[in-house]
Amino acid sequence: MLNIRNIAIIAHVDHGKTTLVDALLKQSKTQLNKEVAGSELIMDSNELEKERGITIFSKNASVIYKDTKINIIDTPGHADFGGEVERVLNMADGCLLLIDAKEGPMPQTRFVLKKALEMGHKIIVVINKVDKDGARPQFALEATLELFLELGAGDHSFDFPVVYASGRAGKAGLEADINKMQDINPIFDAILEHIPSPIVDIDKPLQMLITSIVGDNFKGRLAIGRIHNGKLKTGQEIIHINRKGEQQKCKISSLMTFEGLGKKETSEAFAGDIVAIAGIEDITIGETIADLDNPDALPLIDIEEPTVKMTFMINDSPFAGKEGQFCTSRQLRERLMKELETDVALRVEEITQKTFGLGGSVGWIVSGRGELHLAILIERLRREGYEMQVSRPQVILKEVNGKKLAPYEKIFIEVPEQYQGAIMQKMGERKAELKEMRNGNNGIVFLEFIIPTRGLFGYRNEFLTDTKGLGIMNTSFHEYLLDPENWKERNNGSLIASESGMTILYGLKNVQDRGVLFYGPGVEVYEGEVVGQNSRPEDIRVNVCKAKQLSNMRSKGEGNSEHFNTPKKMELEDALEYIGDDELVEITPKNVRIRKIFLGANDEAKLSKGLKI
Repeated sequence: MLNIRNIAIIAHVDHGKTTLVDALLKQSKTQLNKEVAGSELIMDSNELEKERGITIFSKNASVIYKDTKINIIDTPGHADFGGEVERVLNMADGCLLLIDAKEGPMPQTRFVLKKALEMGHKIIVVINKVDKDGARPQFALEATLELFLELGAGDHSFDFPVVYASGRAGKAGLEADINKMQDINPIFDAILEHIPSPIVDIDKPLQMLITSIVGDNFKGRLAIGRIHNGKLKTGQEIIHINRKGEQQKCKISSLMTFEGLGKKETSEAFAGDIVAIAGIEDITIGETIADLDNPDALPLIDIEEPTVKMTFMINDSPFAGKEGQFCTSRQLRERLMKELETDVALRVEEITQKTFGLGGSVGWIVSGRGELHLAILIERLRREGYEMQVSRPQVILKEVNGKKLAPYEKIFIEVPEQYQGAIMQKMGERKAELKEMRNGNNGIVFLEFIIPTRGLFGYRNEFLTDTKGLGIMNTSFHEYLLDPENWKERNNGSLIASESGMTILYGLKNVQDRGVLFYGPGVEVYEGEVVGQNSRPEDIRVNVCKAKQLSNMRSKGEGNSEHFNTPKKMELEDALEYIGDDELVEITPKNVRIRKIFLGANDEAKLSKGLKI
């Protein structure tokens, strides 16, 4: 039986968490397959994670150092995936808190650190990126001390060890001078010295808490968790205690421990270790695996409630089925249900009546932890070959004692001083309340607001424009408060294609003074598709397929004086932020389009008069 340490790595987005884990894996001589060993970031294995440079799914790895097995859990740093963070902290006995040497602790570090301190975890602070231009390790350390004081850390937590590192260079040391660093071992030594072994008893009856679920093509549903007491064997009969407290007898068909980046079959595992088990079909996060003779449930893990919902539907536009591999309601339903197995923050509710009055089209209300959570899901589906339509995101309201409550977010903004006025104005329009404002170094202002989640819809792009790309904005869920009704709808209407066909430069030039176009020439569109944003509040139907009438008359320089503005390309998140209640986003593996729910002008006119279509 090995000596074990279980440690979670927590940090803000892009503070080098995944890069540091890669350095730990490589220098511990962990066996990596050739494909992984050659890649830049071992732990960011998902295509979307590599593109966006963020961790979305928590992952497990393990290394052996000085006869001690160190289980490492890489966690997401983005607030929309906070549910992942809370659960994996249940598996750990301590945390590596990564702080960027230039930026210091950031808002989302606060959320995860607060949870870790509440659980009484021992924290090792790693000041990372000390080789970065403009690095301020002493400032970062002092800011971290302030954060611990602010979060009310006790003496046990406040007396934290500090290690300086450069994850990219694979070096660490007890001083902030990279020239004195040799390898990453000082971090391993700090883990062995300061992180306690799991407090467990292998002679007690079996208890194991499930903290994450993954799918396996051969073994089915794999439940991952830490054995709290006792031991577990392959083929052992156990009791599965679900969230309602109901008990069911099951048999473990496969037992795996983590070795390097992979899982390894084992015949037996002991308390304190993190394992994956197969053989229980309906198991979910937060449930207990217990001893057959003495079944005793562990405390349930709370699963955070979703705050934003969207309606998913099969694609029924004129281009339906042309670009996607999976287009039917059965295929989309199966895929959404499969996602529920691994993403417990997601909810899927089937709609049986006609959706939005569309001819018999059935949909699903999909709820998640935020716009980004749902946008990531949609992006993954389209990359897998699925085709669908989605409605505008909406917040999930609650009714308590006859009062409507809406979700609110804490929003942390870091912006150059000259853009402060624009931010304050926009935040006021979106019903945000200023909680804190302080001046930092180099003319940077830090602002903290409480804002209704709905007020954030469509703001991220505006924020980047208002701050010329120099602002940093982070959000985390605050609580449910009274709903500030009377929301003002968007100020701009849409430019809608009045006929189907190929866009032509002549037709586009005629329309471009009306607003901002989304397409250039040579793009196939259909009647009812949104081709641009009107500069005025109303919708206008325009003919972007109009060709110039040819004649034998020509004047000097005709057609050369007009300039065609570069169209604005609408990506998935831009489209979700843009659409109104009477519009849908059509998503296929090749394109993202915006369309009216009712494509024809006659259909829309009848609807406005209350007639049946």
